[in-house]
Amino acid sequence: MSLLLTRRRAAAAVLTTALLVPLAACGNDDSGTDKAKDSGAGATPSDAASGAPKAGLTVLAASSLTDVFKEAGAAYEKENPGTKVTFSFAGSQELAAQVKQGAPADALVTADTKTMDGLSGETGTPTVIAKNRLVIAVGEGNPEKVENLKDLSDTKLKVVLAAPEVPVGRYSQQILDAQKIAVKPVSQEPNVRAVLSKVELGEADAGLVYKTDAETAPDKVDAIDIPDAENAVASYPAATLKGSKHSEAAAAFVAWLSTPAAQKILQGAGFQQP
Repeated sequence: MSLLLTRRRAAAAVLTTALLVPLAACGNDDSGTDKAKDSGAGATPSDAASGAPKAGLTVLAASSLTDVFKEAGAAYEKENPGTKVTFSFAGSQELAAQVKQGAPADALVTADTKTMDGLSGETGTPTVIAKNRLVIAVGEGNPEKVENLKDLSDTKLKVVLAAPEVPVGRYSQQILDAQKIAVKPVSQEPNVRAVLSKVELGEADAGLVYKTDAETAPDKVDAIDIPDAENAVASYPAATLKGSKHSEAAAAFVAWLSTPAAQKILQGAGFQQP
């Protein structure tokens, strides 16, 4: 009986070992899977992305940023899969009015600090992301032979300026007054792109625009440089809007505008570093 009992116990031990081996193996597989999850192995690109919070952002931006921000927005979306940036471009004074009226948006970029400062109760702390200067835009080939600011006082010349409440219009009047040059514009436009369009279409002989705007139409307009001593520097502050429903994502985008990647795009379009 003792021999039979010994054999039964040995058989039971073998059976127990056989059952435990698969269980141990399963335990090891689970442990390995958990570690893989923790380390990001096997995660999808969106899971592994370490970019900004994903959201659909609406950014109000000055007209002079139209071309460069389209490029910048595409670059930001590529860096941050799942994020969509939609821009609304207009004169800074129009953007300010939209903010005051409660337009649904997440961030704001104006072409001057004065406009942004007037919205301090509606925005976060602004950061200057770029600077710009003015040039005289004339038709291709400069048919009227404009050489400098003084030439704009010629009453035979059709000159167009931005309205004085628009940043570029205010800068224009500032530099003309400093040089004691009297100009009677044939029209005053709501934003810098409208000024540029008048010159492009031949409806004006000359106009004062930002350097970066003139560079967007090299086949239609020529740019006459204005000496630094006679020029004005435009600053572009960016800020989040307190009414944003995506405050973290908006803050991430505004911060990104000061990164080397964004600055490369801005400076490539002719903007000066802040």
